[in-house]
Amino acid sequence: MADRLSSHFGPASEPDRDPVEELVLTILSQNTTDANRDRAYASLLSAFGSLEAVAGASEEAIAEAIRIGGLQAQKSRSIRGALRRILAERGVLSIEHLRGLTMDEAMAWLTSIPGVGSKTAGIVCLFCFDLPYLPIDTHIRRVLTRLGWIEGKGDPHARVNAMVPKDSRLLVELHLQLIRLGRTICSPKTPHCDGCPLRLRCKYGQARTNKEIT
Repeated sequence: MADRLSSHFGPASEPDRDPVEELVLTILSQNTTDANRDRAYASLLSAFGSLEAVAGASEEAIAEAIRIGGLQAQKSRSIRGALRRILAERGVLSIEHLRGLTMDEAMAWLTSIPGVGSKTAGIVCLFCFDLPYLPIDTHIRRVLTRLGWIEGKGDPHARVNAMVPKDSRLLVELHLQLIRLGRTICSPKTPHCDGCPLRLRCKYGQARTNKEIT
């Protein structure tokens, strides 16, 4: 699947970020666009100067700084709590200790932080520590549901990660390419199934095409 998507879209560009920065950015990305996530993060650093200073700020001040990203009260609580937890446990604002853990151990540590779920933890594990976990965002969930990999409304991470290869490099490419597919072709209301590189493997696409023919 990843190779077919890469052939269609070209190679994906992988971000290179500090793990704590990635954690904060992923919290900020919830229910907003990448552009607003980045604006919120820039506003946060402009207001406080560093993530260490953010950890010492009030939730109200953090919420005001990240307002452009939406859900600011919820996100400010999660960000402040995560940063304070890291400082309390590690003494510095670093989670490099996860590099020596297994995927399950790293996921367990990250998801024990209030406000950090499987998607957020999975992104940090995959992109920062090269651990083989496929995070599932809104776009990926829509694509995999149409492909027939996901059913129902529950958290799909355990089911999907039991199906994919334990190859972190492959999963990085798959994650990024599935997001590109969801943004450009497999849209929520009017997917462009005829131009989809996965159409022949897609239950939804095949049913939609057959319906149009009949």
